[in-house]
Amino acid sequence: MSMGLEALAALPGVWRGGEAATALAVIATGFTELDDCLLGSGGGSGWPVGALTEICTQVPGSGEVSLVIPALAALSDGSIDDTGWIAWISPPHSLYPPALAAGGVRLSRLLMVQAADTTDALWGMEQALRSGSCQAVLGWADKTSERSLRRLQLAAESARAWAVLYRPAHCLAQASPAALRLRLTAVAEGLEIEILKNRGGQPSRCRIPQEALRPEHKRPRRAWPQAAG
Repeated sequence: MSMGLEALAALPGVWRGGEAATALAVIATGFTELDDCLLGSGGGSGWPVGALTEICTQVPGSGEVSLVIPALAALSDGSIDDTGWIAWISPPHSLYPPALAAGGVRLSRLLMVQAADTTDALWGMEQALRSGSCQAVLGWADKTSERSLRRLQLAAESARAWAVLYRPAHCLAQASPAALRLRLTAVAEGLEIEILKNRGGQPSRCRIPQEALRPEHKRPRRAWPQAAG
């Protein structure tokens, strides 16, 4: 069956040149500096929901967990949704519950999973997203394929959940379907954030002052989770 151009253009999800891409739902980050940089063409400002976010650092424990605490607090306090887990998949360091609680995160809503390797961690993230039981899924992984990243992106879209994948900074050389990609660098004044990819927005950078960040853990840092074999 043929379809005229006007009818085709009227279909939902069809993008027309010169128009902004469909705006994503967002959760405010809780940091004015970052929200201002994440302002998209659709007017939303914050972490993209129903999409994958990649946060890359040189070493784990550089401020990457502190950066998401305000949003996790908003998710867990029931003001957005009073159901659903916040799943942590293979964090390379022990999270510090008192710091999370002090930031407003309800510990009873947290689910912790330790996978044997990167392959299992990515599988665990995808299953958590597809279960429909999680508002947010945060995972750590080193090397992974673009296909695996695509699966996470699609799973997040399907579940309309917030997916966060923490990776080493060298992984930024790899193409990714993630809606948002950040590179974090710990500096004396706080946390330097480079926004390298922002669907509906522009690349930019900002700095979060040290006093705005919360302590994440109190155990020594460990290496990134490695792939099996």
